[in-house]
Amino acid sequence: MKTTRRNSTGQTRGELCLMSCASGLPLARRILHHLNKIMKQEKQLGGLEIIRSEEITFANGEIKTIIKDNIRGADLYIVQAIDDPQSPKSINDNLLALLTAINAAYQSDADSITVISPQFPYSRQERKKTREGITAKQIAAFMEMSGANRVITLDIHAEAIQGFFNRTRLEDLHASNPLIGYIRKHFPTNNMVVAAADVGSAEKARYYSQRLQTDFAIVDKARDYSKSSVIESMRLVGNVRDKDILIPDDMIGTGGTIVNAAKLLRLHHARDIYAACSLPFFNPPALDMLQEAFGKGEIKRVIGTDAVFWGDDFIKKTPWYVEVSIAPLFAQVIYNINTKRSVSALLK
Repeated sequence: MKTTRRNSTGQTRGELCLMSCASGLPLARRILHHLNKIMKQEKQLGGLEIIRSEEITFANGEIKTIIKDNIRGADLYIVQAIDDPQSPKSINDNLLALLTAINAAYQSDADSITVISPQFPYSRQERKKTREGITAKQIAAFMEMSGANRVITLDIHAEAIQGFFNRTRLEDLHASNPLIGYIRKHFPTNNMVVAAADVGSAEKARYYSQRLQTDFAIVDKARDYSKSSVIESMRLVGNVRDKDILIPDDMIGTGGTIVNAAKLLRLHHARDIYAACSLPFFNPPALDMLQEAFGKGEIKRVIGTDAVFWGDDFIKKTPWYVEVSIAPLFAQVIYNINTKRSVSALLK
């Protein structure tokens, strides 16, 4: 397949190219669609196609990426979904696939290599509590050593990770604007309270509250750190009686925080409860817990983004889940970087 690449008028970066690892392909196709719409609006003829590449897994588990198109001098963007529920590959397999793709692009003499990884791997291992490694820093080093000039991610779990890179630039995008836009359009907000599921998500919840012009509440929880994902006690700060509730967070992992917060809010006579998250990982037993909470009327909807791509079949079969695409945001950021326009203006 012939790949068409075009420069934007007056810019000096290399030709804009989009490439994808196997697990990142659904998101890459969505980004490509919006990139071509942007280019058409900018009066640029022709269209981009995804650079051809092959991801090979050997019998012993080793992974190799081969790039089949010429990318010498290109401004290249590599899309990868590290945690892919549609793939049998593990997080570590997808991470290695990304690293081999970055280095293949480096060896192929791309002028600039940008990683599009909405899910920054190992982002919850950014500090040391006992005799353990700071694994998020290792991941940053791996990407940097492989040849990445820039990494673009989404609502990174720990802001400290931005300081783990030495030469590579990290762009942390936020899904709040697309999510807030969807909520305003599809849900009533005149009787809504935004509630933080824990103290750690209070800043995000306060931002949603200010944007939606609602009251604010916090669920304060105490964890039992001797056990994985176990909460000892919870209490509510704020009035939620007869109010609809929005619980925003950066991710839903095992689902315990959201479900337990919803139960507490219902005990305080809250009405309909909605959850919104950038990264709907739904690690076991999250799906079972959320389905049960939906069946009991404790949670009405979970609004996630396609940064974690669950697919059309999942959405059709899951009445409590709604998907908002962040592909338009990533497409615009890619275009602005390539044309040397502001990125921060898109995040206001």
